[in-house]
Amino acid sequence: MSLSGMTGFARREGVLARWTWSVEARSVNGRNLEIRFRGPPGFEALERISREAAQKRFQRGQVGIALQVREVDAPSHPKINHELLERYLATLKPLIEAGRAAPPSADGLLALRGVIEADEGVDDPEGRAELEGAVSADIDRALEDLAEARLAEGRALQALVGDFLIQIDALIEEARVAAADQPALVRNRFARRLEDLIGQAVPVERILVEAAAQATRIDVQEEIDRLTAHVVSARTLLSEAAPAGRRFDFLSQEFMREANTLTAKSASPALTAVGLGLKVVIDRMREQVQNVE
Repeated sequence: MSLSGMTGFARREGVLARWTWSVEARSVNGRNLEIRFRGPPGFEALERISREAAQKRFQRGQVGIALQVREVDAPSHPKINHELLERYLATLKPLIEAGRAAPPSADGLLALRGVIEADEGVDDPEGRAELEGAVSADIDRALEDLAEARLAEGRALQALVGDFLIQIDALIEEARVAAADQPALVRNRFARRLEDLIGQAVPVERILVEAAAQATRIDVQEEIDRLTAHVVSARTLLSEAAPAGRRFDFLSQEFMREANTLTAKSASPALTAVGLGLKVVIDRMREQVQNVE
């Protein structure tokens, strides 16, 4: 099963009698599913249909649906938006009464944005139903095309993440080899530190604390084992049908946590270099994982 991305674009166009329309559906990354619909006046009923169609297909991402509908070779029928006009007048009234503005003229009021609207509605109820049905079908097709575009991005992401996991696997093996020298290096370091402490005549308690601190740095096998387990979990997520973006993001954080601990515990340049290499690859993988649904 392929991953799904969250970025894509689709467009559909249609014609019915004297009406033409276009539907554009696009999506970008988002932590949750956010759907935005933009359409012409008179087609508000299609917003609910668009939202339901998007919710059926997507679980994450910012999805935008833009609808344009036009009547071909037909004059528009202008009308006044009285509600908006009254709001403009109510806003101006205090200014006029205070002498800060002159009373508006009729042509000035009608020139305000939104006061004059073009009535492009369909008068025939049956014609309206047929038009909305045809436009709704194209909205559905556009969203299906968008889902396919997101799947195409997901397939590319799946290949990238798979390559990163191969690199991480190889670095884990390098860490396993480099870690073989870790106990001896830490013991030698502690022996030198112990000589310094004894020479300073420090209390026994201080020496015990130092010994405990060095002991925790000897074994990095736990971090290596966890990194190996995370690789197995990541490959399992790649094969699952359910959206895996959030789980991949969390797993990437766990990858980085273990790589940081491994680097902090390192007593050799070789192991430190491997730890830094792991952090670079994990960070690059996490950037790509942000695009997974």
